Amino acid sequence: MRIAVFADIHGNLPALDAVLADMDAAGDFDRVWCLGDLAALGGQPQECLQRLLQLREARGEAVVKIIGGNTDRYLVTGERMPAKAADAPEGLDAFRDNSRRMNAVFAWNLDRLDWDGYDLLRQIVGKELRQDVAGYGRVIGIHAIPGDDEALALLPDSADEEAADALLDRQGRLALCGHTHLAMDRAVGGWRVINPGSVGLSAGNPGRAEWALLEWREGALAVDLRRVPYDTSATLNLWEALGYPEIDWMRPRLLD
Repeated sequence: MRIAVFADIHGNLPALDAVLADMDAAGDFDRVWCLGDLAALGGQPQECLQRLLQLREARGEAVVKIIGGNTDRYLVTGERMPAKAADAPEGLDAFRDNSRRMNAVFAWNLDRLDWDGYDLLRQIVGKELRQDVAGYGRVIGIHAIPGDDEALALLPDSADEEAADALLDRQGRLALCGHTHLAMDRAVGGWRVINPGSVGLSAGNPGRAEWALLEWREGALAVDLRRVPYDTSATLNLWEALGYPEIDWMRPRLLD
């Protein structure tokens, strides 16, 4: 059994194309799992959704499984990520500025979606994945934690008890997740938890598009956390030409 896992594309088409090319070079997969946050924040949301639809059509819906994340939900429903309220007069301007930036980016992202792209997001919000691997056990795929696409309980440095509590409502041996933009491979109680990192906005390896290759050999799991370079400067230039509204906000988040 071979599974390719990736998450947190965030509308970054050059990064997604780099991952898909690396996947093609790695050979065939029994499953390809995309764990959410597909379109929002970056400069090519619709193009990323089109690419994923093409991937699913080419490899088949039985192979390519796509679920949504919190920012996909924001685009579908108009919700926004909860923000810490300003607690002093001097913090209000920063709160206003961040709210304005986020609202501008999400509105611009939504304007670029056609019905097929929006409908894909609508169908995948709140979904989870499950696969039983012969000789190994159950594998689950989630965006953040089971039942919550926004929680931050599965971080590389989360307390063991907090991380284990996040998985109490599910049965299995391996949990694959995204959301934090930080690659991770750690034991949590009776689980192994793997985060492939982020395709489009890596927090641990800026300038690299991240994904994971999982392969079971005689019941033993081998994991390859892969980091693929792509041209971030050209990406930013392209998004600026497309009219991306907050390029100065995005620049330090993309460049290495």
